[in-house]
Amino acid sequence: MTHTVLPTTAQPPPPAPARTRLSRGTSVLLLGGLLLAVVVIASTGLGARDISALEIVKILLHPGGSGYNHDVLWTERIPRTLLGLAVGASLGASGLVMQALTMNPLSDPGVLGVEQGAAMFVVLGILFLDVSDAGGFFWLALAGSAVTAALVYLIGTRTNAGSTTIGLVLAGVAIAAVLASLVTLLVVRDEAVYSSLRFWSVGQLTGRAQVLGEIAPFAVVGLLLALPLGRTLNLLSLGEESARGLGLRVQRAQLAAAAVAVTLCAAATAAVGPVAFVGLVAAHLARMLVGADHRWSLPLSMLCGAVLLVGADTVGRVVLDHGEVQVSVMTAIVGTPFFVWLARRRDLVRM
Repeated sequence: MTHTVLPTTAQPPPPAPARTRLSRGTSVLLLGGLLLAVVVIASTGLGARDISALEIVKILLHPGGSGYNHDVLWTERIPRTLLGLAVGASLGASGLVMQALTMNPLSDPGVLGVEQGAAMFVVLGILFLDVSDAGGFFWLALAGSAVTAALVYLIGTRTNAGSTTIGLVLAGVAIAAVLASLVTLLVVRDEAVYSSLRFWSVGQLTGRAQVLGEIAPFAVVGLLLALPLGRTLNLLSLGEESARGLGLRVQRAQLAAAAVAVTLCAAATAAVGPVAFVGLVAAHLARMLVGADHRWSLPLSMLCGAVLLVGADTVGRVVLDHGEVQVSVMTAIVGTPFFVWLARRRDLVRM
């Protein structure tokens, strides 16, 4: 009696465990948190006068003490570090949201000219409205960011650059250059305005610690509003028709996400001036580490932005024997080659 052997079909591989992505995202966030802690310790301890980690702990445990290191730590280093964390996280989140909304991997508040638009409105407010506080800077920066973002989108989507991606970048770079020139012309004509803006306009944390209390509420609110956007951005990445089919009100969602991105950009720019490439680099690092799921990449982009900005500021303090290098210069040193590398990758710029 013969037995017929039926041909076996290849069995599909077992599905990946449901917790794989969760475990990976959690692990990356924990490692990022440890790196952030290291950067924060370095930021509070390094500078014109180094403070050891042990002495930092002693000062933190006895806030009512006195001495030069105590005063430097509480009045300058700690507020400066906290401000850097808020600005970096805001730019990181803003960059990722802008990239998701425009489906443009080269989007960034600095690259698209949004930061220069915020700076332009701040200068106009100082010149003609006598605004001098950081809270006033925020509302001016918010208006400038919104107007510039809308202008870049309108011009970029109607250009003949070959793709929407390139069109938005070209429009953003052109508008940023024009606005930067106008800011320079407005500032140099008024000595008082030039004196108050010459440090802020270059993008730096030096001497900006006093604005932490005025800017922090706007940045914190913006970051809290950004965190729940992960699912919405995931749906928008499927395309408008698919998102509508899944029950998303597309235009309302796009407007809400854009408002959050502009708010975060305005808070960061009002605090320290225009700082480019932080959002660009942070967003791509986040995607490289946890993939395209915005529920994970968005908080990680905030973390990467904070690490990048505070780390760049710390390196800028110690790279020269005398004086400091502005944080905007340090981020440009990292961000410019990264931007060129991204632009040369056809799989990123092809629509």
